[in-house]
Amino acid sequence: VQLQASGGGLVQAGGSLRLSCAASGRSFSLYAMGWFRQAPGKEREFVAGIKWSGGSTYAADSVKGRFIISRDYAKKTAFLQMNSLKPEDTAVYYCALDRYYTGVNSYMSSSSYDVWGQGTQVTVSS
Repeated sequence: VQLQASGGGLVQAGGSLRLSCAASGRSFSLYAMGWFRQAPGKEREFVAGIKWSGGSTYAADSVKGRFIISRDYAKKTAFLQMNSLKPEDTAVYYCALDRYYTGVNSYMSSSSYDVWGQGTQVTVSS
């Protein structure tokens, strides 16, 4: 399975961006998709996750109320709508896929994600 992320860019503080991540490949399992980010000198942060069947979502406290994760079930594509962006949101954003159910609400666990896409840079200027 491959993941193709897109939608990053440069935006002013207070602005919005929408990231997309399309999953493709021959016959793969898909339990959840998620978004992570990593800023220079910082650890990778789990930003948001969505359970593919049913659409339940998780968002980190740092982005709750500003970022919304959604999906197009048929197109196997996840989205991250980022609103009210702040300079501290600047990072490389990675999408990831969790192929298998490993426990209740495992889509909310960063360690569940086992397939990674390339990053897309998001830069928020002040």
